[in-house]
Amino acid sequence: MSLSAHPIVTANPELDEQRRRGLRRMRSLAVGLLALAAVVYVVTLHDSGFLGFVNAGAEASMVGAIADWFAVTALFKHPLGLPVPHTALIPRRKEDLGRSLEEFVGENFLQESTIRERMAIAGLSGRLGGWLAVQTNARRVVDEAASVLHIAVSQIRDEDLASFVEEALLPRFIAEPISPVAGSLLEEVLRDGAHHGLVDLVLDEAHRWLTQNERTFVEVVEERAPWWSPPALNDRVTHRLYVEAVAWVEDIRTDPHHHARTALDSALAQLAEDLLHDPATQERTERLKNRVLAHPQLVVTATSLWNAFRRALLESLADADGLVRRRALHELISFGERLQRDGELRAKIDGYAADLAVFAVARYGDELTAVITHTVNRWDGKEAARKIELHVGRDLQFIRINGTIVGGLVGVVIHAFTVLF
Repeated sequence: MSLSAHPIVTANPELDEQRRRGLRRMRSLAVGLLALAAVVYVVTLHDSGFLGFVNAGAEASMVGAIADWFAVTALFKHPLGLPVPHTALIPRRKEDLGRSLEEFVGENFLQESTIRERMAIAGLSGRLGGWLAVQTNARRVVDEAASVLHIAVSQIRDEDLASFVEEALLPRFIAEPISPVAGSLLEEVLRDGAHHGLVDLVLDEAHRWLTQNERTFVEVVEERAPWWSPPALNDRVTHRLYVEAVAWVEDIRTDPHHHARTALDSALAQLAEDLLHDPATQERTERLKNRVLAHPQLVVTATSLWNAFRRALLESLADADGLVRRRALHELISFGERLQRDGELRAKIDGYAADLAVFAVARYGDELTAVITHTVNRWDGKEAARKIELHVGRDLQFIRINGTIVGGLVGVVIHAFTVLF
């Protein structure tokens, strides 16, 4: 099979060269110990007494060294090029190795209990709070976010926005009945009394306008007076109307239980009921909605509003000392300081982070671990064996060294038992 079908595993050439030198040194040491054991064995051959112990130890050292050399070599290639069964394991069974690695990672690193334990130990929210509490770090976040948002907003074209409104938003709004939504929302507003604030605001503004614009009020009323009415009578009537209008608005404004407020609440409640259950009201509401949404000026108005908002936003984002950035910086620092002192908030955020990690692993864990198998399967077997040997071969040479030393000690012990018994 050609290497073009199975890409070569690449790495840092400088690190590979360092590993290669280390592997050569350890191999030389292991071979040197084997050679030393062989020389000692030959020199002490047929000797007895103390040298007999030395000879037995040297013989066992050679056996241990050769056996461990065979075991280590068999992982990566056929020893001496001989096709001995169950050798060259990595080149021949790299697919099984990839699957085993995939299962190992999935079973030991991507379990929910393991993830939650590691997330708890990591204390991400505490670290985040300490980092954000430093003004330099918070400013860096604000600057980066402002730059990204500035680029993103700048790339939105008017024609793209118009197309999005016409092709995505408007058809959806037209197809979706508005009466049930409006009726339910109005019921909730009335139940919570949330409209009272708006009513108070309207009354305050109406009272302020009336008290500051008496002349305008009088002129508007006089325009509706009959032509034959005497001017003096008109003046008295319009003045009286003005006084009564101001007093009426003031009464409603200061009395939270005024009958006009009660009547308004009753009318709004009836409207909510009709929006939910009256077919005629629902039909009129849908026709009004469709007329508004189908009006050609709607897209033009939406685009104009967007352009005004975009210009203001871009100007604010571009100003490094502007209100938007200063406010964002203040909020980030405050959030970081709160994270540091609020243990309950940290626990919540760490819990959310753990839930997110568990969800991601549960949903995409198989795809993540499958990368291991897919990658290993694409490797060329011999080249993969050479690369793996570069990374772990130096440590594996200690097996040969230990086998030589331990084998020699075992040989001495066995020879001692032989002499004694």
